[in-house]
Amino acid sequence: MKIILSLILSFTLHFASTLQEDIWWKGESLLTFFEKNKISKDIYFNLSKTDKELCSEIYAGVLYQKMIDNEGNLEQALIPISEEMQIHIFKDNKNKFTLDIIPIEFHETTQSITIPIKNSPYQDIVETTGNKALANEFIIAFKRSVNFKRLRKNDLVSIVFKQKIRMGRYFGTPEILGASVQIRKKVYYIFQNPDDKRYYNDKAKSLTSFLLRVPLRYTRISSKFTLKRYHPILKRYRAHLGVDFAAPTGRRVNATADGKIIHKGRKGGYGKTVMIRHKNGLKSLYAHLNSFNSKIRVGSYVKQGQYIGRVGSTGRSTGPHLHFGLYKNGRAVNPQKVISVTKTKLTGKKRKDFLKVVKRIKNELKQPKSTEALKIEKFELSYKI
Repeated sequence: MKIILSLILSFTLHFASTLQEDIWWKGESLLTFFEKNKISKDIYFNLSKTDKELCSEIYAGVLYQKMIDNEGNLEQALIPISEEMQIHIFKDNKNKFTLDIIPIEFHETTQSITIPIKNSPYQDIVETTGNKALANEFIIAFKRSVNFKRLRKNDLVSIVFKQKIRMGRYFGTPEILGASVQIRKKVYYIFQNPDDKRYYNDKAKSLTSFLLRVPLRYTRISSKFTLKRYHPILKRYRAHLGVDFAAPTGRRVNATADGKIIHKGRKGGYGKTVMIRHKNGLKSLYAHLNSFNSKIRVGSYVKQGQYIGRVGSTGRSTGPHLHFGLYKNGRAVNPQKVISVTKTKLTGKKRKDFLKVVKRIKNELKQPKSTEALKIEKFELSYKI
């Protein structure tokens, strides 16, 4: 990414090209982008099945960068498809457009902050850091364990978090490693377990005991979740942001958990798709369906295990299967890891290892912090689905 940006800036200086940022608008697809910029659609049609599926991961609201020449023509574009990967469209040595999927360059930093409450945790975190994503993650993390209405002025909020920084600005969703809320001298804690990325209290009891079920009876997993995997033969990065469950056409598909239907209809290369918003910042996606349950609609609520559709092969699919995607605060996560977690309290070695993390993070939370270093301009990149 650094090399690409330096090349872009070099071209800009020498050939009066300009580097611009634009928003990926609702309803836009890679094919419409190609048509608008006079790029051959053959580039897309010649992509592998995996790359086509990745290209369908572009969501409305994503900011992307493009280089435009002095006549207004596209020269290059960088379009994020996750917080890890991006589409790079550029001209090769024959002056013809080509497409590659490459990693996004960023650096990660661990920061800590303590804020005396003036208005509300959300408002005070945003005003102090400019980081709305951090405020959202904080509220979600404590939703089950703290009643924020009990907070009073000068009660304390402390957070230790990991944050991506790109081009000097916040990028993507922060990871809260640990946080505390002090209400009238009583302190409430949450800590992220590095093993499963779930939140627990300082006694190793789960605070996100939200259990997911496999959405169907399947014959085998035909494609696993992979992120930023370098293919040793193709010399390219490949990824698959979900799990493919092979099953016969017509097999019943059920909701993985309680939630609200936020999409029912066609969705680019995913074909007929249902999306459900769950609690704890989770969303699930069910793609390539053959048909929908006619009784569900956008805005309606479903229960875990409720019938939502049937397996098919719509969209860009070579055979009947369910593509099941899971997103945590807009970031693709491995469904198999989340579904396999069923315990609400850590035991044995896992508990012992976790309590070591608790001890270290708790010491950081107790130390006074300055907020000056946190005032970094927020880079408004969104990966919402």
